[in-house]
Amino acid sequence: MRIITLVLAGAALGYAVGAASAQEMGDPAAGEKIFNKCKACHAIGEGAKNRIGPELNGIVGDKPGADRGGYKFSKGFQDWAADKTAWNETLLTQWLTNPRAVVKTTKMAFPGLKKDADLKNVIAYLASFDAKGGKQDPAAALKAAASK
Repeated sequence: MRIITLVLAGAALGYAVGAASAQEMGDPAAGEKIFNKCKACHAIGEGAKNRIGPELNGIVGDKPGADRGGYKFSKGFQDWAADKTAWNETLLTQWLTNPRAVVKTTKMAFPGLKKDADLKNVIAYLASFDAKGGKQDPAAALKAAASK
């Protein structure tokens, strides 16, 4: 009986943790507004092309530095990205908080986002696009990226 109770308690806890994680995900609609700060250099969605920075379709779960339509990343970024497996919420949060603190020689001149809510929201927005610029479930994309 004790084992069954522990299994049920663990299942309930796992459900509660999963529910909390889903509630903690940012709001893609709010993230779209924050992404306006990024549009001068980046594009996302159907027909997105590289600009000063790479297009960002399917970025969540993709390997940092992976081919983005021929975009040429800086050597410093390539060196930093070499041992990274995927852009997940943690890595994107680090990067978007202050890109130059992560890679001093990055081409990205953006000073970063300082508010936690802005970071979560823009990451949720990025996660809502698949590799072709179509819409996808951002929670599923973030979950898949976390397991890489």
